[in-house]
Amino acid sequence: MNADDVILISVDDHIAEPADMFERHVPAKYREYAPRVETDERGIQQWWYGDLKGRNLGLNAVAGKPPEMFNVDASRYDEMRPGCFNVHERVRDMNAGGQLAGLNFPNWTGFAGQVLNQGPDPKINMMMVQAYNDWHIDEWCGAYPDRFIPCGILPLWDVNLAAQEIARLAKKGCHAVTFSENPEALNMPSIHSGEWDPLFAACVENDTVLCCHLGSSSRSPMSATDAPAGVPMTCSPASTVYTLIDLVWATFWTRFPTLKFSLTEGDIGWIPFFLWRAEHVKRRHSGWTKHDFSQTGGPSEIFRNNILCCFIEDDTWIPNIDTFNLDHVCWESDFPHSDGTWPNAPERIVETLAGLDDALINKITHGNAMKLYGFDPFVSRPRENCTAAALRAESPDVDVVTRVGRLSGDRDIEAWRELTSGRGR
Repeated sequence: MNADDVILISVDDHIAEPADMFERHVPAKYREYAPRVETDERGIQQWWYGDLKGRNLGLNAVAGKPPEMFNVDASRYDEMRPGCFNVHERVRDMNAGGQLAGLNFPNWTGFAGQVLNQGPDPKINMMMVQAYNDWHIDEWCGAYPDRFIPCGILPLWDVNLAAQEIARLAKKGCHAVTFSENPEALNMPSIHSGEWDPLFAACVENDTVLCCHLGSSSRSPMSATDAPAGVPMTCSPASTVYTLIDLVWATFWTRFPTLKFSLTEGDIGWIPFFLWRAEHVKRRHSGWTKHDFSQTGGPSEIFRNNILCCFIEDDTWIPNIDTFNLDHVCWESDFPHSDGTWPNAPERIVETLAGLDDALINKITHGNAMKLYGFDPFVSRPRENCTAAALRAESPDVDVVTRVGRLSGDRDIEAWRELTSGRGR
């Protein structure tokens, strides 16, 4: 396939949410409780929810910057390109990068909305969760409905409220929600407890995917505490390994055989080995573990039936392609994070998938995302206007070099240490 002809829909991008996002969605009498951006004496801008500190503003919002200007602590809006937080500029950046559409995860709230779940007043928390979702669906995605797959956050402290929010979001056309890669790490019930059944039932009823984003447990994989920054950065997919293994050994599949989870931003080349290992454990240890796979077939079958996965430019899975349900493999951009390939994603994905036939490339680059998330941009945009070449022609004036920010340094190393210590996610 030619890079000009590829159609790209990402199942993982991010928003550095604008500071005014709550203004139109929180009733005036509760406005004093709304999350806010404050600027401290050092000039650093930070989200706060009451006394709770939000995640770093614009976490790795480095799209368009040279590597020496990659900032872990992108702490001001004027240190990142406007497409990180302005929806109109985001679409222009997507055009320049040849990307048709994307599913956007939250940032300052934590990838599973943790911060809004942790306030002291559940009633206020619920109001803010719904305000976030209404802003995200009505303003961000609503501004360009053919360019965004909506993704909501949930009131995870109350499973019944979470189930109700899934139904509310589905009525607004949202069929993806964030869920923690390990809710027990957030002092919530584990996925093995049975406590999440009402949530799982709501997802099945509303055709909603539970998206488990890397880092959504506020816990990092364990390594030496004084390891160089490259160690935890390299090991980051390890948390997704645990999520996959938890899921393929879960027992709720007999109750919810059509439930879908998505593994986000963990790459996929490692999956064949860990599925082999799970099948090995099933064969060798079922005599004492007593785990009953009689109705589900086993770890590999659960993976192929119920678990979605995605990658940016990982090609190590292709030699083991038969391991995968190719209806469940998607592409991700990760804009504006540092692992993304913007603005060269069309060229990079064609190189990554070289040797696969065009029909399969189309499934991975956009067809699967459309089907799995109930998203059809072709209803309002002719297919020929959705290719990388056609989109780039719509915004030829976009400067793909980000000309704001600062050189990286000790401040960024310290910010990374804070993140990987478990204090910062």
